[in-house]
Amino acid sequence: MKNLLLFLFILPVFGWAQSNFEKGEKLFQAKKYNEAEPIFEGILKNNPSDIKALEYLGEIAGHQKMWIKGAAYFKKLKELRPNVADYFFKYGGCLAMRAVEVNRFKAFTMVGDMKEAFEKAIELNPKHVQARWALIEIYLQLPGILGGSESKAIAYSNELAQFSPVDGYLSRGRIEEYFKRYNLAEKNYKKAHEIGGSKVTFQKLYNLYLNKLKDPKKAKDLKQKFEE
Repeated sequence: MKNLLLFLFILPVFGWAQSNFEKGEKLFQAKKYNEAEPIFEGILKNNPSDIKALEYLGEIAGHQKMWIKGAAYFKKLKELRPNVADYFFKYGGCLAMRAVEVNRFKAFTMVGDMKEAFEKAIELNPKHVQARWALIEIYLQLPGILGGSESKAIAYSNELAQFSPVDGYLSRGRIEEYFKRYNLAEKNYKKAHEIGGSKVTFQKLYNLYLNKLKDPKKAKDLKQKFEE
């Protein structure tokens, strides 16, 4: 009898949580993040380890550019689910976005945690494209004395090329462009565009022609051909 009463008590609570969660999901999908947030916070209050609520709250924090808050949610997620690569990637991503906002000294103190998170994401998912892109940017942006390294950036670009040729050429083009070797950047961006033919590959090559090589004719011809 006692167990039956307990079951009858839990059932409506469970039903409320489910309907509330669905409401939060719909609000999130409608990009009504400020309305969805308190719903997921309420769910988390009753169950601090609710994976989906933590995920949504982490994503909402990202949309709101609340990077420290987002990092806290994804930190908890990676602790609860240490085998999920994306939780490590998103944790590192929140730290990286926060690093852009603070002074250089503070940003440098965050680099170790960022690198560790992205490297772990790759360890868990050897074909994680975004984590490699993030590490390429870190090694490009950091001064050499603090761990910046063109050779390490190239190594990650080469890894990308093994399973995503477009990302391989795009990332190598990015490296060449960063070091102002614009002709080599053009060569790689052209290869990426030949293979991918996407808006992303077009934009990279178009911007290079227009802003770096200062060749409006090439930019115009590329745009005309892409829009045919």
